[in-house]
Amino acid sequence: MRLVIALLTVLFFAMLSLLIWSSASRAHDAPLGWSYPYECCSGIDCREITEGSVTEGPAGYVLSASGETVPYTDRRVRQSPDGRFHWCTIGGSDTGRTLCLFVPPRGF
Repeated sequence: MRLVIALLTVLFFAMLSLLIWSSASRAHDAPLGWSYPYECCSGIDCREITEGSVTEGPAGYVLSASGETVPYTDRRVRQSPDGRFHWCTIGGSDTGRTLCLFVPPRGF
């Protein structure tokens, strides 16, 4: 009986560890279900923003909340899988440094 209890205890903690590890290593999901890459988001950094929150200037994408310009060729600019704008900043703050900016395909 002691052996069964010991094995069940070990199994319980192994499953708990696996559950914690798998959820912690995964970036959180965008509203339409795709996952933000880990290098962009640690679970609180990314959010969908309105189309009007971003304008295209001569030097790049201009974010109205922070005034920051992210150059078109910057590695932080990513194609948005759902065709909407998503902005990832440190801590999810409007004044935080941009980690990634997901943009819809540009029209011709």
